[in-house]
Amino acid sequence: MNAAATVHLILDLTGTFAFGLNGALTAVRAARVDIVGVVTLGMITALGGGIIRDMLLDDLPPATFRDWRYLVTAAAGALIAFALGRHLHRLAGLITVLDTVGLSVFAVSGANKALEFDIGVGQAVILGTITAVGGGTLRDVLIGQIPTVLRTGFYAVPALVGATVTVVASGFGVHGLAVAIAAAAVCFLIRMLGLRFRIDAPHPPGTSGQSEPPEQT
Repeated sequence: MNAAATVHLILDLTGTFAFGLNGALTAVRAARVDIVGVVTLGMITALGGGIIRDMLLDDLPPATFRDWRYLVTAAAGALIAFALGRHLHRLAGLITVLDTVGLSVFAVSGANKALEFDIGVGQAVILGTITAVGGGTLRDVLIGQIPTVLRTGFYAVPALVGATVTVVASGFGVHGLAVAIAAAAVCFLIRMLGLRFRIDAPHPPGTSGQSEPPEQT
């Protein structure tokens, strides 16, 4: 395995675990589901974006189904979330951090993989963003929520920035794990600052930009 492939695998598995744990915790908080539902939603969150990316790149079957480590890592994260479900009221901050970690590393890994397929720089940024937000979007739809990416501008925007940093660095011939970590850190910092200071992208005139969560029954 060459260095680029190693970096990509490390990022992908890190994001897979973070999103598997985060997706399952979110499912426990937002929907009344059993262990099958928790694990399923966790795995969809962890693997959905990468599957969409690979399908668009025509890299079939997707990496998720070629390497058992993706499935095991996603399932492990979801099962940990299931075990921690009774402590959910204490984990709101952890859920946010894990979501941001997954968003950051998937934005970078998605852009890196797109660049390996020698597509345009704009397309690489888009695919990096899709990798980052795709799984969470699928999860939100399945539990009956408006996807986070459509409710807050500071979800997709950090992913776009992280993917762009990755693509720009590659254009200057700068590669490797250190660059990937730096790009992911930029995405992470922007997302966390946006949450801390309640920064958001512009909304249509006459709207507050705040959407009410769906009532849980």
